Amino acid sequence: MARTRRGDAGAKVLDAASRLFYRDGINAVGVDTVAAEAGVTKTALYTNFGSKDRLVVAYLRDRDRRWQSDIDRITADHASPRDRILAVFDAYETWQSREDFRGCAFLNAASELPRLDHPAREVVRHHKTALRSYLQAQVERLGTADPAALAGTLMILLEGAVATAVVERGPGSIRAAREVADGLLPPA
Repeated sequence: MARTRRGDAGAKVLDAASRLFYRDGINAVGVDTVAAEAGVTKTALYTNFGSKDRLVVAYLRDRDRRWQSDIDRITADHASPRDRILAVFDAYETWQSREDFRGCAFLNAASELPRLDHPAREVVRHHKTALRSYLQAQVERLGTADPAALAGTLMILLEGAVATAVVERGPGSIRAAREVADGLLPPA
């Protein structure tokens, strides 16, 4: 195997881990498999990440960063807070229609990593809190009576729709959740 520069090895490992962890599950994929898929040695994996737990944290942080960037890009085209909220639902529908859709990587990780003190659980909490905060900020701009409660309801709609989409393998649940959200939001 040809030598890979340290930064290159880290990027290759993270890319391979991201594909494998999402597709097959964190617990089902060992570091040997990640290293082989990345085309690096196991030593290179450990040099860059130190442990599988730290690799899982890096995978989730990278996924969170990319999701935040996607949400920023998707919602930037919408002027009203109401349209931004509905655009989040639309983004979820687009995401779940991908062939490789396997549900929410963060919820999948939380279910696979039951120890509450696992470092990846903090990344999951951060991701979900950030999404809820975004929704609440948009709801506050709408001037509703209880923005926190409405943001919580929107989160339940999104999370429930994604869980249902995993089982049903179709856009129906997210479309239905969007329709409910549309009805809950004050008119533009």
